[in-house]
Amino acid sequence: MEYADLLIENHGKVVVIRLNRPKAMNALNDNMMNELGDALRSFDADKGVNVIVLTGSDKAFAAGADIAAMANYTYTADTYPGNYIGRNWEHILDIRKPVVGVVSGYCLGGGCELAMMCDFLIAADNAKFGQPEIKVGVTPGAGGTQRLPRAISKSKAMDMLLTTRMIDAAEAERTGLVSRVYPADSVMEEAIKVAQSIAEMPVSVAMQIKDCVNQAYQVPLNEGVRYERRYFHAGFGTPAQKEGMSAFLEKRKPNFEGM
Repeated sequence: MEYADLLIENHGKVVVIRLNRPKAMNALNDNMMNELGDALRSFDADKGVNVIVLTGSDKAFAAGADIAAMANYTYTADTYPGNYIGRNWEHILDIRKPVVGVVSGYCLGGGCELAMMCDFLIAADNAKFGQPEIKVGVTPGAGGTQRLPRAISKSKAMDMLLTTRMIDAAEAERTGLVSRVYPADSVMEEAIKVAQSIAEMPVSVAMQIKDCVNQAYQVPLNEGVRYERRYFHAGFGTPAQKEGMSAFLEKRKPNFEGM
């Protein structure tokens, strides 16, 4: 597949989607987000792909939404009737396979919000995260006021949102926004290794784990545990359970191909 604003790389059962508007620091516009939705859905349906990696360039994951494109929008003619952001930014939330975000350089505004929609984030040591929307006279519109406090606490999120202070990769890891940090010159190599380790696991179980973790943000604890246990019970007798437990008892590496 070829796209105007994306680059695609294949690494066996891992596919890398790279945001590619270098002259605009990967600012997110309608075409890029439409293409991203198409690519995500295609790879989610592809039986040869187990894990999706979403990244940008060395200089920027994404510097935010494309302000030049939206500066003249109005509420009555554009944003509300056109369902701006809602119509094409959130396809990633419907993807069932694991999506690993890899952030180098600037990850700001809509870029930070898109990154937070990934299942977990790996950052280069040069990464910078921020939500500077207040500087351009608007609130965040893709979850910045909702996902950020859940990720790093209300106090930290308020600080970033109200003062526009950026945090570096070390602080992002310390506060829980990212899971791992690697040197910028090796972050993609390391991230692909992480993704390939996930791709060796049964994709059906990875999808179930993703579903359960996301459920934890929607329901009370007791409901979430019941939801999880239904998946646990249902797993017995499946090819993945039989292969995984047999391999453990036989002291060999499991083969989850096609599971």
